[in-house]
Amino acid sequence: MTILIESEEHKALREAVTAFAKNHPTPTDNRSIWQEAAKLGYIGVNLPEAYGGGGGGITELSLVLEELGAAGSPLLMMIVSPAICGTVIARFGTDAQKRQWLPALADGTRLMAFGITEPDAGSNSHRITTTARRDQDSGDWLLTGRKVFVSGVDIADATLIVGRTEDARTGRLKPCLFIVPRDTPGFTRRPIDMELNAAEKQFELVLDDVRLPADALVGDEDAGLLQLFAGLNPERIMTAAFAIGMGRHALAKAVEYARDRTVWNTPIGAHQAIAHPLAQAHIDLELARLMMQKAAALYDAGDDMGAGEAANMAKYAAGEACVKAVDQAVHTLGGNGLTREYGLARLITAARVARIAPVSREMILNYVSHQTLGLPKSY
Repeated sequence: MTILIESEEHKALREAVTAFAKNHPTPTDNRSIWQEAAKLGYIGVNLPEAYGGGGGGITELSLVLEELGAAGSPLLMMIVSPAICGTVIARFGTDAQKRQWLPALADGTRLMAFGITEPDAGSNSHRITTTARRDQDSGDWLLTGRKVFVSGVDIADATLIVGRTEDARTGRLKPCLFIVPRDTPGFTRRPIDMELNAAEKQFELVLDDVRLPADALVGDEDAGLLQLFAGLNPERIMTAAFAIGMGRHALAKAVEYARDRTVWNTPIGAHQAIAHPLAQAHIDLELARLMMQKAAALYDAGDDMGAGEAANMAKYAAGEACVKAVDQAVHTLGGNGLTREYGLARLITAARVARIAPVSREMILNYVSHQTLGLPKSY
């Protein structure tokens, strides 16, 4: 499994996406660029060919997102709709669910959001309180609970909700995933007022005895945890791609400015105080990309355990590299770095997201401490 050198196919895909993104700089209408990218096969590149996808994997999808971000046209919902929801349905969904959702997710006509985070659970997925219980008379599911920081619910046709059901054998609650259509009675949303300036809005969701048919459950009721992490590993890999693309975009602007901006007859990029930090930012982004490629390759090869470790490391490395690259880019431009004209100031807030979501860097350090290094848990 060679991942150090990209194949000719991957190089060609990267070049094609770059050319596409350059024709759609910093879009104000993400829905339009989403549909155009889908027509070219970019949105569903990871989904099965039998359902209209490209037959690739997270390797190809992360490449697409990275290049879109590097060109200034990142699509946040790529992390959610094809990567998390599409992957879970493709791996674990019923035949009917696959037929209903995968072709539409691949061709861009439908979007799906993902709801896991709760106000009191945070990063602890074992404390999720959204519960699903059976209506013994009809066989329907009834979901009750709250979710926060759910991206794009207003533009999504449905949300893949992580709830918990009671195990008939042990009485303990176990995670399960449900497809909840946007207009289902009892399913309401409230926008969260964010300082973050992004096309995709964040929402709080309330599920008040939301009634769903029995076939809204994705996959096996007894395999919920496996199914959940089948979606969370791609989420981390794609967040890394999002961060690397953003960092590359900021760095490219800074390099161009440092090359052209002249003070005392010398381009400022000739000074090591400017050049070296930019070079360090480039190195950090390249190192993060290598780990992201490793994580994607492991996931696509079916090594969920190995992919889990690598995906967390990739997300950590990419988040740190992105924040540093954006900070250095803004600093390189000085006052211009804070102007709307150069478009870097908006990345200061956006870059922080890569450190925080979908899991904080501290929780990743906890994971590596006890899962990789074998140290005792602190929580």
